[in-house]
Amino acid sequence: METKDLLKKVRKIEIKTRRLSDHIFSGEYHTSFKGRGMTFSEVRQYQFGDDVRAIDWNVTARYNEPYIKVFEEERELTMMLMVDISGSESFGTKNQLKSEIVTEIAATMAFSATQNNDKIGLILFSDEIELYIPPKKGKSHVLRIIRELIEFQPKSRRTNLSQALKFLSNVMKKKAIVFLISDFMVEDQYEQTLKIAGKKHDITGIRVYDIREEKMPNIGMVNMVDAETGETQLINTGSKSIRFEYEKHYHQQVDYFKDTFSRCGSGVVNTRVDESYVTKLLSYFKSR
Repeated sequence: METKDLLKKVRKIEIKTRRLSDHIFSGEYHTSFKGRGMTFSEVRQYQFGDDVRAIDWNVTARYNEPYIKVFEEERELTMMLMVDISGSESFGTKNQLKSEIVTEIAATMAFSATQNNDKIGLILFSDEIELYIPPKKGKSHVLRIIRELIEFQPKSRRTNLSQALKFLSNVMKKKAIVFLISDFMVEDQYEQTLKIAGKKHDITGIRVYDIREEKMPNIGMVNMVDAETGETQLINTGSKSIRFEYEKHYHQQVDYFKDTFSRCGSGVVNTRVDESYVTKLLSYFKSR
């Protein structure tokens, strides 16, 4: 992609997603995720109804009247965006690819974190770690993340969620707010690695999908290409049994995603490319 075209695309995404994060998500994000702990702020005179366990006995003795310690929640957080850039993300039938919606969601979350003065990091993965950008603050850092989301070309087209989650556990030693954005059309069993990562981090899986993936249309003999292996196969879509097996496999993967994240105590958001991801994310934040 030419530098001029890339900058134009980055600017377009920045304008759209920054408006969303400034006016819609920043407050919801701020209240949905808790800080790492409590930090001492000041002492003040005891008032009726205050918790006696907060009394500062040294200050109380010095002034001969009760004073209490006041604590504030540490608001600074670290957000880690984990984005699936495998071959299946290049699918789309409603004039928009899954990968384009994934980029918009990631950019919106990044700007929301910036509003809260949080650090943002990025992991782009296929069946290997394609790119890791360590967490950092600032608008220029967020714009770099958006540029990578738009133009990065993966070495592999396959997917391995377990590998990505293992990498997260290895590089992030402190608690992070993690948004794992994918279509979750994967063959690997990732429950164990999600369970381990979920003990340390606050993880939300955001599944982005296309309506045409749910059912195979009956349109006769069709050459179909596997987006992740590149293999082409002639499929008789007129066969009821083939359509049934396709739908069965699809729903097994979706159910595995929902059940696994639920069992591991992680959040779940499902959004279709032709739906409003804004509505879905706001609803999720409010339910926390």
